[in-house]
Amino acid sequence: MARRRPEVKEVSYGLYERFDADTRDLPKLDRFATAVPLRVGQEFGYILKVVRGRGLKIDFEIAHPRVPGADGAVMEPFRGEQFVRTSEFSFFLGDALWEPLGAMCGEWTLTTWLDGKQVARRTFEVLDDPGLPDPETLPVQ
Repeated sequence: MARRRPEVKEVSYGLYERFDADTRDLPKLDRFATAVPLRVGQEFGYILKVVRGRGLKIDFEIAHPRVPGADGAVMEPFRGEQFVRTSEFSFFLGDALWEPLGAMCGEWTLTTWLDGKQVARRTFEVLDDPGLPDPETLPVQ
């Protein structure tokens, strides 16, 4: 019998509480958004749910604006991989802003592939705009 195709669904995207990669807990959504306020520690990204993908490989990339690394050179996009461990697997792809904040402004594109096929892509705009509402004062939508 042929294996059924895996399904991938974007559960949420936007601004999140701080993500702790050392736990299996996914971060809690603060609010849906693609505009990200320029603030140290501001977490943003998306959560995907993969059904029937056990054993498959997730590849991901975070392409950011010209962000300098510790050596001052512009960092390459961040790439990584994760294996789907269960038949219903949830996955968070995101980042948090750090100093120097001025280098963080611009478009950040997060892309995910499952077994070599692109399954998600979302662009976030990090803005130094005092007109953006403070996510801590907004209810989850």
